[in-house]
Amino acid sequence: MNYKIFLFFLFTIVYGDIHVFNRSAGTESEVKTLSNAGPIYISAKDLAGSFTSKIYENTERKKLVLYISGVKVKISGNSSYIIIDDDAYQMPQVTIVAENDLYIPAEYFLDILKATILPGINFDSKKELLEIDVIRFNITDIKIDVKSNGTIIHLNTKKPFSERNISSFINKHGWYYLTIAGAIIDTTNINAGLTRGVVRQIESDQIGNTAQVAFKLGSKVISHEWYQSLDPNEIVITLRTPLGQIDRHIEDVKDRWRLDTVVLDAGHGGKDPGSQGKYGTKEKDVVLDITKRIGRLLEKAGIKVIYTRDEDVFIPLIERTKIANDANGKLFVSVHANSNKNRKIQGFETYLLRPGKSEDAIEVASRENAVIKLEEKTRQYEKLTGENLIMATMAQSMFMKESEDLASIIQMELDKRLNTPNRGVKQAGFYVLIGASMPNVLVEVGYISNPSEEKKLKQTSHKQQVAEAIFQGIKHFKHTREKILSGE
Repeated sequence: MNYKIFLFFLFTIVYGDIHVFNRSAGTESEVKTLSNAGPIYISAKDLAGSFTSKIYENTERKKLVLYISGVKVKISGNSSYIIIDDDAYQMPQVTIVAENDLYIPAEYFLDILKATILPGINFDSKKELLEIDVIRFNITDIKIDVKSNGTIIHLNTKKPFSERNISSFINKHGWYYLTIAGAIIDTTNINAGLTRGVVRQIESDQIGNTAQVAFKLGSKVISHEWYQSLDPNEIVITLRTPLGQIDRHIEDVKDRWRLDTVVLDAGHGGKDPGSQGKYGTKEKDVVLDITKRIGRLLEKAGIKVIYTRDEDVFIPLIERTKIANDANGKLFVSVHANSNKNRKIQGFETYLLRPGKSEDAIEVASRENAVIKLEEKTRQYEKLTGENLIMATMAQSMFMKESEDLASIIQMELDKRLNTPNRGVKQAGFYVLIGASMPNVLVEVGYISNPSEEKKLKQTSHKQQVAEAIFQGIKHFKHTREKILSGE
């Protein structure tokens, strides 16, 4: 033994113990400790006994393997690393080899166990007390909602889970599997959940520190997705089915789906000018002109039009979708003009509400969302960033396919009429679309930052072409949708 280490053990180590109360097993025990007036070290062997777990020992290599709640935990002497299910975790101190045992830094080791496989443990170093409580589930309840074109599953979570820890798939036998790493699931409660909609059976299982929930699907699912909601904490799964498959009484609600009211949103306005071109053209003026032209065309076609603004006034972003919902709108179309530091960029594009998939999309959304700085009440937007935007798309999730169709059709009609580049259909997190309980898109009709395109956006003929393209897109979408509703 190294002389310095020998002196350390000889003069500084004090043996003691901590009391362990295992509530889940109904047992009490003592665990030997080492202390040098610093961190408390606990006996790995005694701890295994307190957990009533199996233990395997390799004295030659100074290694112990514990099986805690069925999970393999490897501990090595004179090492700061422990291995849990092949994942390595580092502690600030190394384990100590003494009395044919391994002594582990108590607080750090127990904190790791608490964060990974044993959420129900609590260690009080001052009271020298370790409590092993009943398992504290972080997935506890399930609720299933049925919509006319799909089923929404809500899994209550006690904490948010990172996107990288969640995966899902549907196998060839019609089972939808959701796997969540780091989850402790109340299998009894989840398995007893009420089955509705496309869900015919629920089975859940705990595999180490990973939970898996399986749903037997009784009908065709054309798309599926999940997201972690933060308010409330829940994992939301949407299972889309062909329109009308779930709701046998679709005839009773057809009027709700008739495209009889379109909400048109002219971006910016009032104290918010939007982007501005080299020659002084303001986005708010261009898009208001185009929006009113679209409105007149729709009204001639017998479609009711609701404007979020029909004059040069400032309307908060969230207020715009409230107007749409209050008016029982069937479509929401927001009209904008784009901008970029690179004045050579030009063209038109149509956006869906989703977290941005490209740097360009994120940049466009960030610029359009910057208007919240001009609003008096901004706290409502605080959580609507990054991954949390997924939460905000809940209302839109049932209309995603319709929004995709509408965006594609509008983009196609613009391409037919304009001689500027077609920049495609994209996804980004626009606050103005959040909360619109209907198919919704945001159209960037051109780059006001491009001098030649700015000149076009000032021309009456060009603005009319843009308006006619968007009108034809809405008209085409209306025809297609009502054809589906009529059963043709």
